[in-house]
Amino acid sequence: MTPELLSRLRTPAGAEALAVAAEVDGAEPLAAASAVRARGIGAELAAAALTQASLRGRAAMKFGPDAARMFFTRPGLEQATRAEVAARRAGRLAEAGVTSIADLGCGLGTDAFAAARRGIRVHAVDADPLTAAVAAANAEALGLADLVTVTCADATTVEVERFDAVFADPARRQAGRGRVFDPKSYSPPWDFVAALPERVPRTVLKLAPGIDHALLPPGAEGEWVSVGGDLVEAAFWCGPLASAPRRATLLGREHAELTGSGVEVAPVGAVGGYLYDPDPAVVRSHLVAEFAAGVGGRLGDPEIAYVYTDEPVDTPYARRLAVTDVLPFSLKRLRALLRERGVGRLEIRKRGSALVPDQLRKDLRLAGPNGAGLVLTRVAGAPVVLITQEAGTQ
Repeated sequence: MTPELLSRLRTPAGAEALAVAAEVDGAEPLAAASAVRARGIGAELAAAALTQASLRGRAAMKFGPDAARMFFTRPGLEQATRAEVAARRAGRLAEAGVTSIADLGCGLGTDAFAAARRGIRVHAVDADPLTAAVAAANAEALGLADLVTVTCADATTVEVERFDAVFADPARRQAGRGRVFDPKSYSPPWDFVAALPERVPRTVLKLAPGIDHALLPPGAEGEWVSVGGDLVEAAFWCGPLASAPRRATLLGREHAELTGSGVEVAPVGAVGGYLYDPDPAVVRSHLVAEFAAGVGGRLGDPEIAYVYTDEPVDTPYARRLAVTDVLPFSLKRLRALLRERGVGRLEIRKRGSALVPDQLRKDLRLAGPNGAGLVLTRVAGAPVVLITQEAGTQ
């Protein structure tokens, strides 16, 4: 799509094309294109409308009902913040007294719109002309254009000191190279991003979940966020916005937050009757020790983020499994045990094991009506297999 084609989609003729495309979305591509063209819609506009209908359908998971009114690009949709994550971030900013914010690298505008809905005035910037045009169109479509202004510009040229706060989401993909993991290759460059808290103390940086903890600015809060068990982002809250050294935030069916220093060490002991597989936000934020303390648990190995207790404890921060057997790894012995129990369905999880679950499943030659769980891990440095009950509780 081009900015010019986006403009055509925003006309009455474009709105008609989008409505027709929505009616045939999901049909076989050639049939859908023929159906739209049969309504007198030109080929170029029809193709653009069909693409938008498809993207809107995919975007519903991230944006909810707003998706039906918004415009998207494929890369923008892939990189966009989920609506619930953006809403929570906007809430923290509003509660901190932020009334204006510069959004550097605004993408399709998710974070800008969430902030605007909390009454925060947003100056959104993106270096890509099409992305900036889509963000502006979305602001208008959602009725937020009075609080969100969008400019196509280099983020490094923005006079950020004019705003109460800064939100920066540096681009972590490059054309032809895919995802970028080295912060030095971010756009805008990491040196510029890392210096923002010195210019505007109330700065929030949205980063990849795998970001190195060592890059956290002094005194800042490192937050890792998961949605429904999927780790989606890290955020560095700087200056007066920081309220804890590390935070694991879980969003989804329930909202839970775990905070701590990120440097505590959990006790190590024997495998218990219950194993807890912590949410990835807990693991990545280095809060496994704090989690273990909360359930009265211990690690089986100091390097493995599985926690064990002797009695069951309900927690939102991990999946709990009942351990029925603990044995040194032996393919022959394991195969015989599972065959004896009639296990034909096996859920395999692992930490600290080089074994490939799919290959192991083939090697076990499972057969039978029953199900079980299998955990490949280490205890006191030695490889072990844990057999667990199939049904775990949250």
